[in-house]
Amino acid sequence: MMVARAMVLRDLGARRLDVAAAVDVLDAALTERRWWVEQWPEGAAFVAGQLAQDVQDRLLDAGVGRWPSCRSCDDEEPHELRIEPELGPDPQWVCEETGRPVAPLGAL
Repeated sequence: MMVARAMVLRDLGARRLDVAAAVDVLDAALTERRWWVEQWPEGAAFVAGQLAQDVQDRLLDAGVGRWPSCRSCDDEEPHELRIEPELGPDPQWVCEETGRPVAPLGAL
């Protein structure tokens, strides 16, 4: 769980969003995912990607905006990166528009 937290925190920092409010969002999501892993221990391999998606959704709901935004598309409308696979090991950030892989989770 702490490795998953560190990966998401590293990506928040890469986009200068490692501020107290975002870290609070991360920690709240982590608390909920702990319960999820307790209920489904086999899902522990998938928790990092799930945690990143939780933080994305919560930051958007909190009015922070889309995180992380895609920087690999220059002339497109602003859009975000998404985690793929949605539920699987080895999550990576993928451009929402083109589907191109951008970086593994934790390596933005």
